Amino acid sequence: MSQTVETVPPAKLESHPPGLYALFTTEMWERFSFYGMRALLVLYLTKAMGYSRGDALNVYAIYTGLVYLTPLIGGRLADLYLGQRKAVFIGGTLMALGQFALTQRELLPLGLGLMIVGNGFFKPNISVMVGSLYPKGDHRLDGAYTLFYMGINLGALLAPLVSGPLGEWVGWPYGFASAGVGMILGLLTFVFTQRLLQSAGLPPWRDAGAEPKLRPADWVEIGVISGVVALGVFGLIRAWPSLQPYWSPAWASTAALSFLYRGTILLGGLLLFILATEPRAKAEMNELHEPFTRADWQRLGVIVTISLFSVVFWMGFEQSGGTLNLFADEKTDRSIFGWTVPTSVFQSANPIFIVTLAPLFAILWTALARRNFPLPSVAKQGLGLVLLSSAFAVMYFADKQSKQGLISPLWLLSVYLIFTVAELFVSPIGLSLVNRLAHPRIASLMMAFWFLCTAAANYLAGIMEHTLEPYHLNLWAFLGAMAFVPGVMMLALTPVLVKMSHGRV
Repeated sequence: MSQTVETVPPAKLESHPPGLYALFTTEMWERFSFYGMRALLVLYLTKAMGYSRGDALNVYAIYTGLVYLTPLIGGRLADLYLGQRKAVFIGGTLMALGQFALTQRELLPLGLGLMIVGNGFFKPNISVMVGSLYPKGDHRLDGAYTLFYMGINLGALLAPLVSGPLGEWVGWPYGFASAGVGMILGLLTFVFTQRLLQSAGLPPWRDAGAEPKLRPADWVEIGVISGVVALGVFGLIRAWPSLQPYWSPAWASTAALSFLYRGTILLGGLLLFILATEPRAKAEMNELHEPFTRADWQRLGVIVTISLFSVVFWMGFEQSGGTLNLFADEKTDRSIFGWTVPTSVFQSANPIFIVTLAPLFAILWTALARRNFPLPSVAKQGLGLVLLSSAFAVMYFADKQSKQGLISPLWLLSVYLIFTVAELFVSPIGLSLVNRLAHPRIASLMMAFWFLCTAAANYLAGIMEHTLEPYHLNLWAFLGAMAFVPGVMMLALTPVLVKMSHGRV
């Protein structure tokens, strides 16, 4: 079982355990790997592989959707069998293999498949380990997740500046290979900083007082599982031509029908997986002697509510790697003193702003909590949505301006700045909130549900432009309205959700 480790003495409530910085660095390199590939994917598909704009955005939608769907499985396996720490190692190994597979054109499906599955093991579990370093109810948790989020964005900042130019100027394989090297550096960091994590993330049955690192048998298990999963992905890719008719039947010809059909298949498979592992979950629950109470069920309702509202946020925010990336490539003046800035470099704007602003927000949340004037976390979510809607108002006017020719990059930079402030209200606070509200036995599963909603949002983000075309709706105006209305609703629901959280927001 993942244990909550109280490492900070009462006299130093504002300091953070050293394990936070170990996870910070590991996640930084993993995100360098992920965002390095994301900055290149749509450009690689359109410029090197000959995909049309629509087809490239569709691949991007499927990839970014699935990459946040698999954490539901990885989180469950970590909760019941592996522990978060082994799951992180397995996920990192698979993602490194996926990045290097992408250096070969013919291995594109395999590379994307390994990245999708690897992220499922990695993403929810390293986020849960952050919360495991703190005692329950610790007011530092919002600040801790904001600092952790800064690590995510340090990696996201470096990736477009390294992998992007390497891919666009030197050669696409070099860009993907540099992302693979980043993942390996993340794994090495995790190996050599295990002791700082104490018992956080160890297998569920491991004694909390045991040596705070993985044993030789654990490493063998990590290697075997990674190999078996990689072979499984390879087998699925090879068998895909014969499975394609079942995935894309002729009757599911519209975008809506296709989305509903595929969503039903995926969610049905996930439900079967959860039911198959339920006996083990009940056994673990009995061992903990922590049955679900009425308050736990109400807190679960809060998690589900904020996660569903987050779909709207990420559906808008994830235009960054798709339509906004193409907007930078096609409609933005990227020339500076005769030098053309690579399109992928614009992807570094958001993380630059995150790295600059995240420490200030961490200080702000902690200061408000210390002065007994905390802004409820659910209210922060609502404010984030309202801010996001204002970014799309800017994009609406930027798009109109682009009809007259290439526009100033300041338009996009302004949008990314507003995106960043909105993101700091939503994402790290959401991670913290899920960790505080979830029952211990389903901590990773609930973190995975948060990412499941992100998966749906990512897929919708990729198909949104194509879906709206027949109705002649302006993409930016539509997304602005879609963010503003739920944002106001979330603010109105804040008193109810605070009451349902029973003192944990």
